[in-house]
Amino acid sequence: MTRLEELLLARSVRRGDFVLASGERSSYYIDCRLTTMSAEGLALVGHAGLAAIRAAGWHPSAIGGLTLGADPVACAIAVASYADGPPIDAFSVRKDAKTHGTRRLIEGNFAVGTRAVVVEDVITSGGSALKAIDAVRQEGGEVLGVLALVDREQGGRQRIEDSGYSVVVITTSRQLGLIE
Repeated sequence: MTRLEELLLARSVRRGDFVLASGERSSYYIDCRLTTMSAEGLALVGHAGLAAIRAAGWHPSAIGGLTLGADPVACAIAVASYADGPPIDAFSVRKDAKTHGTRRLIEGNFAVGTRAVVVEDVITSGGSALKAIDAVRQEGGEVLGVLALVDREQGGRQRIEDSGYSVVVITTSRQLGLIE
């Protein structure tokens, strides 16, 4: 087991009866933010995410996803890429476009033509990643693939792949020992 997986188990996994964003019930909940917003977690996620992007052969100029879960993952990878270039900037996809100011749906380092990796903290149904993909495409970006910190292995990865996008995951519920 990697140190990142140990940290996820110690900080982010809770047992009980939970209703997930997908509407499904689960005996465990993974709140990755408790790991990805910790100093050690940011460092580990950044290095693991950057390695996964390179192993996939993707060459993005930016990384981001649906706020809030994707934000620390994207920023951790951006920092890691600066230290071990080429740099990958971060962006954040709002749930809804702002109704004032610039009225942007995507905030941060994103422009028409951006080659992007969409990031997700936990994939369950794939809905959040697909919403972020739609936003990136709607705003004129190119999606190279999806990177997820944890795949709950409940069909979301397949749903994203069926939509034509490659998915790379850092770990899974099975690898964490949460399912057999």
